[in-house]
Amino acid sequence: MFYFINESSICLTTVYIAWTAASKASVHSDISTHTTPNKTMAFCKVALLAAIVAVAQAQYFAPAVAKVAAPIAYNEYDANPHYSYSYAVNDALTGDSKTQQESRDGDVVQGSYSLVEPDGSRRIVDYTADPVNGFNAVVHKEPAVVHAPVAHAPVAYAAPAYAAPAYAKPYFG
Repeated sequence: MFYFINESSICLTTVYIAWTAASKASVHSDISTHTTPNKTMAFCKVALLAAIVAVAQAQYFAPAVAKVAAPIAYNEYDANPHYSYSYAVNDALTGDSKTQQESRDGDVVQGSYSLVEPDGSRRIVDYTADPVNGFNAVVHKEPAVVHAPVAHAPVAYAAPAYAAPAYAKPYFG
């Protein structure tokens, strides 16, 4: 802010206010005519005070950040849980053959699984688990299934065929 007083008691007040770094400066000019120097000086002081207050109020206020709380995950306890599942694999390429099934009703789990062992026999395991008796498994073993031998057909080879070599005509370009 600049103010000038000349001989005829004219106060020229120019106020420069910069609002933000990104905005253009605002310029305000005011010419006042007073008859007495005391009133002129008082006006200039009031204008100076108003300019200082205006500059102080021209601050940049960032928008308030909205704080959002993450939702709370609740682990609901199931006093009487139930489930059941089963699956089976029978891969002729690798010979992998197995099954499993299991079910739960409250604190009691029952299930079984079976698999073919390397010697060709099938092992079957039936199990139960509960809080009173703990885990109990009963293992059964079935003998290997004997398959009829596979007769392989003899391999037939094609007779060799010989032909005279073929040559292209020479190119003299």
